[in-house]
Order: sequence, then structure tokens, then C-alpha cells
Amino acid sequence: MSDDAVGSFGAERGLAGSQQAVASFDEEHRGVVRQVQGFLHQYPTSIPLIVLLIGVVIFSVVAPGKFLSPLNLSVVLQQVTIVAILGMAQTLVILTAGIDLSVGLIMILCSVVMGRTAVAYGVPVIIAFPLGLLVGLACGFLNGLIITRLRLPPFIVTLGTWSIFGALNTWYSNSETIRSQDMEAAAPFLLWLGKLIKLYDLFLAIGLDLPFLKGWVVTYGSIVMILLAIVLSYVLSRTAFGRHVYATGDDPDAARLSGINTDRTLVAVYALAGLICAVGAWALIGRIGGVSPQAGQTANLDSITAVVIGGTSLFGGRGSILGTLFGALIVGVFRNGLALSGLALLWQDFAVGVLIIVAVTIDQWIRKISA
Repeated sequence: MSDDAVGSFGAERGLAGSQQAVASFDEEHRGVVRQVQGFLHQYPTSIPLIVLLIGVVIFSVVAPGKFLSPLNLSVVLQQVTIVAILGMAQTLVILTAGIDLSVGLIMILCSVVMGRTAVAYGVPVIIAFPLGLLVGLACGFLNGLIITRLRLPPFIVTLGTWSIFGALNTWYSNSETIRSQDMEAAAPFLLWLGKLIKLYDLFLAIGLDLPFLKGWVVTYGSIVMILLAIVLSYVLSRTAFGRHVYATGDDPDAARLSGINTDRTLVAVYALAGLICAVGAWALIGRIGGVSPQAGQTANLDSITAVVIGGTSLFGGRGSILGTLFGALIVGVFRNGLALSGLALLWQDFAVGVLIIVAVTIDQWIRKISA
């Protein structure tokens, strides 16, 4: 017998008493808490939606007959329009693991440029309006350019441009407010997003009698907010640019190794955020019925609040526009509900602060599943 045959025979005898069972890799049984954690990690938008529904239920009981009235809910929607629009701009930036402290000042500066150029200087609105949009785009582009070229933290850069844009706002506005009457006479188009639409009358005009819509009033600004949310959601979920945004925020080094130009993505994100702020400026003019260089001073923090409560991670790479929309509605619902309950403004701020801390805590807890 050859050496190979002897070796083969010996190996077979040695394996004769071995286990014959096939190795199995059954998934470890997960507890209920772990399953909930996994679900929330997979569907982060479900968290703000659940909180929003809980808030609606609570305040419909606490303030019966008031909170759920069509007029009151219409007011809530109008109140959150500007915060939601700025929150969408902030969402794009935070998805890249950055932050933009200048979004509020960009919005105010754009509103001043649109209004003052049209009213004080008599420039046709067909020029003044695009000029305001261009200013927003340029401000965002400047933020992105400084961040990528000088390799500075977004927090520091946008804190600096916050002061710069604020100074430009004071200089160009001359600290003067433009009244609604002057706006209406010189540039009524800039007030268009503040015009009210009675939904019942709107559908009745096309032959649909829907009694449940009686009392519901929305503005064109709210409609623009919803359309903007749809467009941005599509861009983030269905385009290469959206995938680049998420990849840049999740792991910039891996994104670069995969061929993504992260610097170009960041500049595009900040520029787009600036343009969205200019749209917010248009909505702001319609909301207050004029132009004020002091309007929207808390918009920076409000936009971040909507993003955080909406489930977007401050560490980048996870979140959605829809979540931010829910986050803005949560803030609006809680402030409105607490006001109808008779609580002072300070307790409304207290409740929003608690919501922020809880939202970040939940985000940290959910992130552990990927660790």
C-alpha cells in the first residue's frame, strides 16, 4: 500500500468518532428592549411621529374643544412654517456632521435685501426677489468654502459668519422696518406666502363639498414648506447627491476612499442650505407682513431644536427631512397646548428643553446598536 493510501486510511479512522452535526449559527434571541432599539434604529422617524401623536392626545384631553379645533391647528401649522423651513436647511448640514449657527441671520439678511431693494430703492421685484435668493446662496457658499479650504470646525466658522451677516444686516437695513402698507404698494409679491387659503372654499370652488374642512385655513407659505419637504426628501433618498451627504456625515474618510469628493459635497450642502434660508426669508416677509431686521432672532436655536427632536443625529449620517418636519410640529404643538392649558411662557421653554435632552439621550441609546 502506498504512503498516500496509508495516510488517507489513517485520517478516515481518526475522523470516525468525530461529531457529524452541521455547524449552525442561529441568531441570538433578542429581548424586547433590544428589538425596540433595533426598530428605532432602522426607522428613526417613528420616534418624533410617536411623540407628536402623544402630544396631540394629551392636549386634546387637557384642552378639550380648543386644541383640536380647525382654527387652532391651522395656527400651529402657520407658526411652525418658518422654523420648519430653516430646520430643513439645518438638517442638510447636520447630516454631514456639521452645524450652521448662521441660518437665522442669513434668513433675516435675505428678507432685508428683498424688501429694502424693492421698496427703498425702487428696484422691480423681478430683480429684488432673485437677488435675495442669490444672497442666501452666496452666504451658504461662503460658509462651505471657509470650512473646506481652511479646515475649520463648522461651529467656529458659522459662529463667525453669524456676526458678519448680522453686521451686514444692520448696515443694509439701516435698522429700519418696512411697513406692510409700503410692501403692498411696491412689492406685493413678497407678501404672497402670507396670504390665507380657506380650504373649504377652495374645494367648493372646484365642486367638492367637504364639510370637515370648514374652519381650516392655511397660508401659501405652509404649502411651500410641504412642497420643499417633499423635494428635499426625494433628493436625499433617491439621488447620488443624497447618498453622498449621508456618506460624508457617517464616515468622511470612507467616503473619500470610495471616490466621493467630500469637500464638494460640503460646499454644495452649505450653499443649498443658504438658498433654503432665502426661501424662509420670503415666508418670513409674508408671515410678519413686512420686513424687520430684528425678526426671527431665535431662529438659529429653533431650527436646531426641530432637527434634534426630529431624530436627526448630531453626529451625522442619520436623519430625515420628514423627521425635522415632525420635530417642528412637536415644538409647535407643545407650545400651543401648554399655552391653552394656562401655563406661563417659561414653562413652555422648560418643556422644550426637556424634549431636547430626551431626544439626544434616545439618539445616543439607539446608536449603541451599531457599536
